[in-house]
Amino acid sequence: MNDGGVSVGEALVGLLEAYGVTDVFGIPGVHNVEMYRALPRSGITHILTRHEQGAGFMADGYARASGKPGVCFTITGPGLTNIMTPMGQAFSDSVPILVISSTLDVKDWGQGRGRLHEMRSQLNAAATVSQLAATCYTARDVQDRIAEAFSLFASSRPRPVYLEIPLDVLKQPAGDGWQPRQLASKPQATPDQIAAAVARLSAADKPVIILGGGARHSGAAAAEIAEKTGAVIFTTIAAKGAVPDGHPLLAGALLPNPLATRVIMGADAVLAVGTELSETDLWYQTFDITTGLIRIDIDPASLARPYPADLPITGDAAATLSAISSNLPDADKTQARAPEVKALRRACADGHDELRETITTVLDTVRAALPADTIVASDMTQIAYAANEVLRFSQPDCYLHPAGFGTLGYALPAAIGARVGCPGQPVVAMAGDYGVQYTINELGTAAELAKPLVVLLWNNDALGQIRDDMVHKGIQPNAVTLINPDFAALAKAYGCDAIRPQTLDELSSAIKTGLAAEKPVVIEVRPAIVKG
Repeated sequence: MNDGGVSVGEALVGLLEAYGVTDVFGIPGVHNVEMYRALPRSGITHILTRHEQGAGFMADGYARASGKPGVCFTITGPGLTNIMTPMGQAFSDSVPILVISSTLDVKDWGQGRGRLHEMRSQLNAAATVSQLAATCYTARDVQDRIAEAFSLFASSRPRPVYLEIPLDVLKQPAGDGWQPRQLASKPQATPDQIAAAVARLSAADKPVIILGGGARHSGAAAAEIAEKTGAVIFTTIAAKGAVPDGHPLLAGALLPNPLATRVIMGADAVLAVGTELSETDLWYQTFDITTGLIRIDIDPASLARPYPADLPITGDAAATLSAISSNLPDADKTQARAPEVKALRRACADGHDELRETITTVLDTVRAALPADTIVASDMTQIAYAANEVLRFSQPDCYLHPAGFGTLGYALPAAIGARVGCPGQPVVAMAGDYGVQYTINELGTAAELAKPLVVLLWNNDALGQIRDDMVHKGIQPNAVTLINPDFAALAKAYGCDAIRPQTLDELSSAIKTGLAAEKPVVIEVRPAIVKG
């Protein structure tokens, strides 16, 4: 694009398309309409959301499921503040989303003139939840920052990028130079680091592998290393499905369980890949690992905190694990630890309380009704906390959970984003009765797409987890019950279907019906269904 009559806002759309963007989530407004001028003649599909929070969560789900950066258009002021919660979630969980916002004319910044959507500093606000936040003062700035954003996505820890373009710049003639640039590559481990890791793992009697979200596409190499060394494999929630659930050395996403902690503490070598080992990975468990910790991460800062590595390796997880596996001696030590893994999984399941048993029974029915490649986007709700541990997956990028920031309202819009990004896969949103109301307006967006989408709604008429936490801590439960809407009537008002199964068999049938429908289907499930 080099026609001087084309505006910066128009040229921006063409540049995004050149970088491979096919979908954008957002809401047009008086301050960003220049970004929308070229959309009708581009190859980009715009998904009109009901709220900027929904747009951000959709971009997050799109990125996690498809592997492509999720892109959002938003407006000055409230558009940004509305989308900052999803940006915080994506920042915490390492998800590549690109938020492009308008901002006031440069001459009006910080003047307090009462301009529409005025903020003291959009940039400073957005910077708190972005790996890069920048203002584009010229057409060349837009070109440079878009290139920087996609280069960061391709070569570093993926996190949100926020770019703001002043209203006067959006309307300026674009000029030339609107071509995509070569992207940077991911860092690679050195041969000496590979050799050191191989030596430590080869010498270990009871090694452990911990796979995080940054290693979710490295499962095949991780499984080879486990088989050659007899390592037990744990995953974080973000890495569920990296190694197929039936693998005999896969313990699963059990890191918060004290029984898993004992296994890790008893290891003489721990290979942690693509994980922060953060509070939301471990919850109330802590590790006393002072020696034998090998950490592989694309982010150098993660190698030093909170558990410093005995052998830190900055590098791409897939390439590094593949190199380690290739240099390990051929052996098959699977059976040396497989009985231990089986016993661990059984012991963790035997420790479930009555509520967890009830939810697990429901989840077993759900899993049996879903195709293996189904994408499940979950919310912060009791059924999802159980699913984090017990819901089984055979491939990565199929379980999307807001682990780090822990925001409510994620499931429905994230599922819509996954639906857009992976049109050939079944998609389910799994939310609680309270959390779904944060973003239930996005049922309108889902209905407009006219595609199958199952919304599994766990309804206990309460903030169940908070209520139980209060009881556990000796606090009289208060402010944890609510009067819910008629969810079935609300779903139908948005043009969706609704089903209230009374038995597990009816639940199974309802899921299959929902997966075949050409519109979203809300399936309302109550805990009593197990006794139905």
